[in-house]
Formats: sequence, C-alpha cells, structure tokens
Amino acid sequence: MRKIIFTGLGIVLILASFFLAKVIIDSKKVFKPRAEKVVKTVFTEVVENKTIPIVVTANGNLTAKQRVELYAEVQGVFRRGNKLFKEGQSYRQGETIISIDAEEYAASVQSAKSNLYNELTSIMPDLRLDYPEIYPKWQAYLNGFDLSKSTPALPEMNSESERFFISGRGILTNFYNVKNLEQRLSKYRIAAPFTGVLTEALVTEGTLVRSGQKLGEFINPGVYELEVAVSKSFTDLLKVGESVELTNLDDNEVFTGKVTRINGRIDQASQTIKAFIEVDNDKLREGMYLEANLDAKKEENAIEIDRSLLLEGNKIFVVRDSVLDLIDVKPVYFSEKSVVLKDVPEGITIMSKPLIGAYTGMAVQVYKDQPDNSKG
Repeated sequence: MRKIIFTGLGIVLILASFFLAKVIIDSKKVFKPRAEKVVKTVFTEVVENKTIPIVVTANGNLTAKQRVELYAEVQGVFRRGNKLFKEGQSYRQGETIISIDAEEYAASVQSAKSNLYNELTSIMPDLRLDYPEIYPKWQAYLNGFDLSKSTPALPEMNSESERFFISGRGILTNFYNVKNLEQRLSKYRIAAPFTGVLTEALVTEGTLVRSGQKLGEFINPGVYELEVAVSKSFTDLLKVGESVELTNLDDNEVFTGKVTRINGRIDQASQTIKAFIEVDNDKLREGMYLEANLDAKKEENAIEIDRSLLLEGNKIFVVRDSVLDLIDVKPVYFSEKSVVLKDVPEGITIMSKPLIGAYTGMAVQVYKDQPDNSKG
C-alpha cells in the first residue's frame, strides 16, 4: 500500500511540474525593440524666377580655312627644290612647292613654238603683197615673238578676209596647240597659292610621280574654322557675325571666334544644322578639339536646376510643411548638366540636391546651414 501511495504521489508531482512549466512558458512575453522613425535631411532653395541666358554648347575639331590638296596632273620624276618637301615646311605665296622634271616635255613645247614661228614667217611675203594694210601689225607680232618666253596672243583680226587667210594657213590651229602644250608644261611646277605650311608629304625627291597621284596637303595656319552642329530649334537665333567663346579641353584657354557661315539645310538624321566659326590665334593648331558656347537667347521668368532633379513626366520635388510633394514644370532647354524650367511658382521651396529614395508624402527636414544653391 505504501509503495502504491508513493508511486501515485510521484506521478502527480511529475504531472504538476509539467503543467506548471507550460504555464510559465506561455506566460513569458517577448519585448521587441521599438523602431525609430528616421527623417532625412534635404537641401532646398526658394524659387526666384529670373531671366536665364540660354547658352548652346557645341564642339568640334579645328580645320584650316584655306586648305589645298596637292595632286600631280602630269607624270615625271620629283626634282629636289630649294626646300625639302617635308611636313612642317613653310612656303611663301608663289614659291615653288613641287617641281617635276619636265626637260623632255619642254623640248617638245619648244619644237611646237618653233613650227608656229616658221609658219608665221612663211606667210609674211603674201601678207605684204595681198594685205599691205595688216602687214605691219603681223610684222610687229613676229618681231616680238620670243621662243624663250610664253607665246603672246595673236593680233586681233578685224576683217573676215584676214581671218580666212590666217586660218587657212593653219596659224590658228598651231597657235592653240602651242598654248595647250604651254598650259600643260606649267603643271610640272606647283606653286604655293598662299603663304602657309605643308601638313602632309606623301612623296620624296627622286620619286616617280604619276598623273592623279596625291602628293600632300598645304594649309594656311593663320585662320581656322570650327564646324559645329546646333539643334534646329536654334536655327532662327544664330546670326552670321556673332561672337562665340571657345574653350579647349582643359578649360585653361579661352578664344574668341565669329560665326561666318550657317548651312541652309538641316541634317535629316540628327535634325541639326551646321554652323562655321572662324577663329584666329597663334596658339591654335589644326585638329585641336574646342568647345563653343553660343549665346542663343534669353528665357524670361525661368529657373535653372540640375538635370538629375527633373523626374519622369516633367515633375520636380517641392517641400511643403516638411513633407515632399511633386509639381508639374515645363522644361524649355536641356544642357549637359542643367535644365531651364518655366511654370515654377514664385517663392516655392524646391529640392536643390537629389535625395535617394524620395517619394511623395515623405517627411523630411531642411538642412539649416546649407549654402545658397539657387541657380535661378
């Protein structure tokens, strides 16, 4: 009996311990940390609509305004001249740049001139007998005929009988044949059309030059042109003669140019129009990359902000009672980094720097010690 009683008490004690433990576990409360609400700080500015000058930025590479590509029109051996035919060599206007050996061809020209002289000499007795009134004129021409110089123009023929006589003797045919040969002989020498410098040399002295072969390039290093592409929306604002500010890649040199030409046709692919800016400076070189700032127009009652602040759908964030909101705006011009806006209410507070994760209704606080970021 005693064993039975102790066994029962043990079972009851175990059961009571189990239920007591369950009650304690169920009654235990888990306390979660209270989340703190984070209010982000924003930079703002108060809108003040002003007149914003719109400066159109364009860029390009300089090219010489005066440029000549040198091509051979005859065949022969390139002769050595007074100056080496090398890149960077300068020549004065009229100075020989290229001289091709023309001794053989020059001999044939002299032969043709001699034949013409002999034919003129042969008709002089007939002119004295049949046309004594025009004989002195042709005799004077014959006396001034110099085989070592260019063939002078024939005397003016005033009567029909004179033209028939001269033409019938083959004088006109031989004369124009000689002039044609002389013209071709002049192509064996290429002279500088202006004072400049050789920028490309494709042949050297002693090279056999063939007709149609490119020999080099010659430019005037004094005046350059910058070709830029401008949006078609500004075609009616650009004017020939306007001054343009030009800067190099490092922004440490500023040059002043002038719009000299504006293309009359819009590029269909890019919807841009080409403008040409003339600039003159000793520091410039062909091929130099420059950026042009064209003063296109002035936009009244507008502000200028960073492009990153303009959202999809032409909206920007404003701050009302420490809460973000969106308003509609009208962008009128986009540059590389900024945008010009209109229809922004005067005196409203807008965000002046982007905020990651911003949304309508977001609670924010305005940074008190912010600098004046107003661009308007």
